[in-house]
Amino acid sequence: MGKRDAAILEVLGAEGRMEVAELARRLGVSQVTVRKDLDELQEWGVIYREHGAAVLRSPDDVRGRLARHYEEKLAIAQRAVEMVDDGSTVIIENGSCCALLARAIAEGRHDVTIVTNSSFIAGFVRDYPGTKVVLLGGEVQTDSLVTVGPLVGVCARNFHVGLMFIGTDGYQGGGDFANSDLMRAQAVRDMSAQADRVVVLTESEKFAQRGVISLGIGTKIAAVVTDGRVPDDVRDELFGQGVEVVTP
Repeated sequence: MGKRDAAILEVLGAEGRMEVAELARRLGVSQVTVRKDLDELQEWGVIYREHGAAVLRSPDDVRGRLARHYEEKLAIAQRAVEMVDDGSTVIIENGSCCALLARAIAEGRHDVTIVTNSSFIAGFVRDYPGTKVVLLGGEVQTDSLVTVGPLVGVCARNFHVGLMFIGTDGYQGGGDFANSDLMRAQAVRDMSAQADRVVVLTESEKFAQRGVISLGIGTKIAAVVTDGRVPDDVRDELFGQGVEVVTP
């Protein structure tokens, strides 16, 4: 995805829907050029086209969340991929930063196996034959495109990995993070039981949000990869909990 694609996503992230002519005017390019960009984004599943306009997908859909702060999330993913070795197996939970990490792994690492409960991530890297994806079974949540429920834990118990990567909907304090959905939170707990260390990928704005459901895996969390705007008190608290704060 190029800089113009990212600019389109930022605009649609703010507006939700915009006429092609207005997008072209804002970006300073022709409508023909914008339409080609929109065709690519539609193939990604991030937007969909209406007559003469582009519409961002639901913000509850990971494809829609990719549009918000895309450049920041991409930088976080590119920093996180440095933690992944060729030939390793990692668990990656659902989320926009996590999806971009999966793509970065597929593009920059060899013979990595990704274990995930995200059908979106499985599809996101399907065109990279050097990356193997294991999709954990369970009940499918159609908006988030993840599997949840007891079967996730049953399937996850077949694996033991060094690293698991997760997203978050908020920070609870004390080194603990949160999810907005009870079933997804439990899936994270079940998968994290099979990992030595958990790495959180998140924009710093999430530290100002409490979230709803505590993940309760603070002892597993080894690092947070985020942007450079983490409040000093939060950074100090995480350090006190033995959590490294990593920035691009």
